[in-house]
Amino acid sequence: MRLVLYEPDIPQNAGTLMRLAAGLGVPLDLIEPCGFVLDDRKLRRAGMDYIDQLSLVRHSSWAAYRALPQAGRLVLLTTRGAVPYTEFAFAPDDRIMVGRESAGVPDDVHEAADARLVIPLKPPARSLNVALSAAMVLGEALRQTAALPSPSPLPSP
Repeated sequence: MRLVLYEPDIPQNAGTLMRLAAGLGVPLDLIEPCGFVLDDRKLRRAGMDYIDQLSLVRHSSWAAYRALPQAGRLVLLTTRGAVPYTEFAFAPDDRIMVGRESAGVPDDVHEAADARLVIPLKPPARSLNVALSAAMVLGEALRQTAALPSPSPLPSP
């Protein structure tokens, strides 16, 4: 399982997603360009010390990402998806992608996805924050594939 960020716009969301991936032990692919300087202090603040635990692979572009051999299916979270994420059977080598906060992903990226998932929402809601969406779907994917990390033991009182 991998988390893929397509050209993120907002450093706080990218930092939160990096923290999520590090905390769950999921490698993260970052497809650039970003809408911010990658070493932005807001990114580091959102990711806190978890960023140092992150397995991060940066890709200079969508073309560079596509040129590398990739295992598993590309699973895109999109408001244009047809399948609710709760009805999808995840596999251990899936790559879960979220798009730009401002624009999602372009049509060629959308078409390259092996699956397009949607989070069902009560109307008139249209979408959720990208970090929240990724957390919901990644959690379900790891649950289905029995890949959630074991909880840390609680400290003794």
